[in-house]
Amino acid sequence: MTQTNTPESIDDYISQFTPEVQKILETIRKVIKEAAPEAEEKISYKMPTFALKGNLVHFAAYTNHIGFYPTPNGIHAFKEELSGFKTSKGAVQFPIKASIPYELIRRIVTYRVNENNRKAEGNRGTH
Repeated sequence: MTQTNTPESIDDYISQFTPEVQKILETIRKVIKEAAPEAEEKISYKMPTFALKGNLVHFAAYTNHIGFYPTPNGIHAFKEELSGFKTSKGAVQFPIKASIPYELIRRIVTYRVNENNRKAEGNRGTH
């Protein structure tokens, strides 16, 4: 399914999909919230986004896969574990019909939280 309008919230975004896809998206959202409880939910680039001292991760549903966008560093740091999936510089595709690697998503989000916190700490001294 493709979206026709820009969702107002992550709930709004998720509600546009089939129950099967909604369940996957809600689980990804829960995993991200558990790994990054201080992160703020928003819509950015028309997709669910979590931000913590800058963008943390984005995710989105497509016809045959879930796109997960943990930045190029997030992809690079887990390239071995992501080798079974289609990846690009800053994205990975998890096929909807396969089992979604929620524990791997949790570890990538934790990595991104630590990365953003380190960046924020480093920037604090320069202002």
